[in-house]
Amino acid sequence: MSTGRTLNVVVTGGSGPSGIAAARALHNAGHKVFTVGSDGPRIQAAAAEAGTGVTPLVCDLADLAAVRALHATIHALLAETGDQTSGAVDGVIHLVGGWRGAKGITDQSDEDWEFLERGAITTLRNVTRVFYDDLAASDTGRFAMVSSTAVAKPTAGGASYVAAKAAAEAWTLAVADGFHRAQSGRKQAPSEQDSAAEQRSAAVVFVVKALVDAAMRAKSPDRAFPGFTDVEELAAAAVGLFTSPAADLNGQRLLLGAGSRH
Repeated sequence: MSTGRTLNVVVTGGSGPSGIAAARALHNAGHKVFTVGSDGPRIQAAAAEAGTGVTPLVCDLADLAAVRALHATIHALLAETGDQTSGAVDGVIHLVGGWRGAKGITDQSDEDWEFLERGAITTLRNVTRVFYDDLAASDTGRFAMVSSTAVAKPTAGGASYVAAKAAAEAWTLAVADGFHRAQSGRKQAPSEQDSAAEQRSAAVVFVVKALVDAAMRAKSPDRAFPGFTDVEELAAAAVGLFTSPAADLNGQRLLLGAGSRH
């Protein structure tokens, strides 16, 4: 499928390597990109690295009021440039996360859980609640998060991390169900036209073992990184969401391979 127009895409967690790669790929694909981070200088540097025209924005995504203010800011910027069409924001690529581990079950700390809950769950809940209506109204609404293959096979040491990722996945699949019910999955439509409505929006989970980037490879040139997914592959997958039918994507867990470089 082809949208035929410039899409407005938000990349959250934009300061890290995956955020920079995703913002750059989306920008190079012709989309208008807003990249979001919690630290001003870092997100500005990341946006500059991603490409001229990528807009950096600062927000604490764990703060619901701050996310609502971010949403208002993006709408205002789009209105200024005349780009506020359809659902205004057409896509959100959510790349916020982090890792905390332990030796086993008994030493899983409250501090680690609070860190993981805030980064993996709270930020995602806030972003999807605030941007949901935009994505549902868009003719090409897309939401994506990144999860781990460890969710399918949890370890004792990674209990908190995997539990947080599993919760984030469940929330994302619930978002997908919302899109399905509101669009092609509507069970009780007021008219035949509505019941035959095409699925427009999709929420997906990208599943990886772990991510690797050029700096990691340069730091450890002799390391193989087996099974890792390059951030450039993740970025390409994010771009591909906007050219694939929503009905084929919605509610899917998309396993990304290790890429061509090991």
